[in-house]
Amino acid sequence: MGKKSKRGSGPRPGSNRAERVAARKARQAESLAAPVRPFAGLKAECDLVAMRAFIASATAQVTYAAGFDAAHEADFATILPGAVAAEVRLRDAATFGELGAAAGDANGKVTQGLVGLQTNPEPADLAGSLAGALAWAASAQDGDQYDGAATEQSLTDILDADADLDIVVHTDFGWWFAEDANVPSELATMLDRANESILPTARLRPSSGVGAPWWVDAGEKAHLRWVRPEDETVLMNALARVHAAGHLTLGEGSRFAGSFRTHGVIVPVFDLDVEAHHEEWIDGVETFDARLTEALADSSELTAAERSSRAGIIGRQVTLR
Repeated sequence: MGKKSKRGSGPRPGSNRAERVAARKARQAESLAAPVRPFAGLKAECDLVAMRAFIASATAQVTYAAGFDAAHEADFATILPGAVAAEVRLRDAATFGELGAAAGDANGKVTQGLVGLQTNPEPADLAGSLAGALAWAASAQDGDQYDGAATEQSLTDILDADADLDIVVHTDFGWWFAEDANVPSELATMLDRANESILPTARLRPSSGVGAPWWVDAGEKAHLRWVRPEDETVLMNALARVHAAGHLTLGEGSRFAGSFRTHGVIVPVFDLDVEAHHEEWIDGVETFDARLTEALADSSELTAAERSSRAGIIGRQVTLR
């Protein structure tokens, strides 16, 4: 009788293969456990998604939750040099955070934490990684090195869940370095390349205050990407009602291009006439916002025309990883 095959019996406990298999399973479990909407529960969810998904150069001062023990203030940043998760530096008190600051030390300096939203490598658990980076950046000192500090606190333990995000959009990445910094030539070259990648970007603010509509001039055309907080099914039904009524538009010179899904939310996208300044779309955004708000409040069954519109809208949806 032939020897019984050991194939399928699994690796021997304590072997290198067993350790690799266990590590792989742990990573898979961590990925599955990561929240679908990492910024859920935060009023600033849609703007945080925008900063992470498609805004090139921007910062926003963090509003801490009541009772969170922070040694100094911190800013969110779209991306930091080297795409690191967090850093701490000294800045002039007069320009700290763009929103004013304490008087600073004897040299007029204040400590500033910076937390990057676009990082390399990408974290499996974005919410947990961001919470750890925030907790570290709020208390670390200039010169400390962030090595992925863990925290048992959630984002809502650290951030004021009801606070808006006042985003400062920058036209370059000069804020990466202090005004008097001696930037090495290799970093100066990297900075020049990064600056060339920035597109004109602006936030529009509809009266409803729902979601985060961001305009960007992409060169040959402009776009409006409107990050929405609603449940996907509810939003798709509302967009279908607006489309079937012939109003899925921001006005002349605009076209509904489709939508994408990212960080658990939906982002409708409109192509726009690139010759129009972003402020010229305010009226169109207001009109569309009112129509979508009305459609969101309608819970009746979709008509045949609306179902057809919904199928077409979903057919043009993509998912960004």
